[in-house]
Amino acid sequence: MTFPVSAYLQKATSRAKSDVANKLVSMFLHELSRKISSSLGLSVTEVTYAEAVATTFGSTCCYCGRELENDRVAVEHLDGMNRFRLGLHIPGNVIVACRSCNGEKRRDDQLTELVLAESGWESFLSHDSRRCAHECQNCSYWRRVCPDSLGRETMLRSARGRILSFRANYPASLEWSQKSRVILKQRIDSLYRDCQEFAAAQIRKTVDEAFSTLASDIVQGPVVDRISKGIAVGK
Repeated sequence: MTFPVSAYLQKATSRAKSDVANKLVSMFLHELSRKISSSLGLSVTEVTYAEAVATTFGSTCCYCGRELENDRVAVEHLDGMNRFRLGLHIPGNVIVACRSCNGEKRRDDQLTELVLAESGWESFLSHDSRRCAHECQNCSYWRRVCPDSLGRETMLRSARGRILSFRANYPASLEWSQKSRVILKQRIDSLYRDCQEFAAAQIRKTVDEAFSTLASDIVQGPVVDRISKGIAVGK
């Protein structure tokens, strides 16, 4: 089977508008997080918070438990900072993961509705190959990480316990997160649509203006003049 070049190119092109809107949603969530952190009197950048993360997870990934490496580590938002999960950059939601787990978890974070759990991180840790179709990519990922089924179940359960224990230290943050998911859903959806429409309209306007200017310059430019006079281009 040959690679579907046409379908891949179409998908990449159609994704551009969504990327702009998603970025603006992320910016909104970050700005809201700053205000919430200020009201809590604690930021994820403070030394005391970093020490709390290190005390709970050490130098290992919060999900798979493997040792972290300098070039393969990611700041992890347990509740993803997107329009589906509505996560915030506040204490209790920000820890550290390996890039592999961080990337694989995005499949759950990008789902409109979750089936295995209420949150993206819990759903990610629920892919134990018992409730999903065999071709589930996240279940396959965990089978690669830990081929032994009993060991895998223990690992996933242990990771969930560590994370729940860590989050329990930040009840005020959890309250903000829970309220945000209820209140912001409709507003975020509206913001996302408005951003898409605004970006598309501004891009079309600017493209039309740029194309008109370029077309005018090309029609009136020296290359056309030389061709019209019978002079070979390039001589």
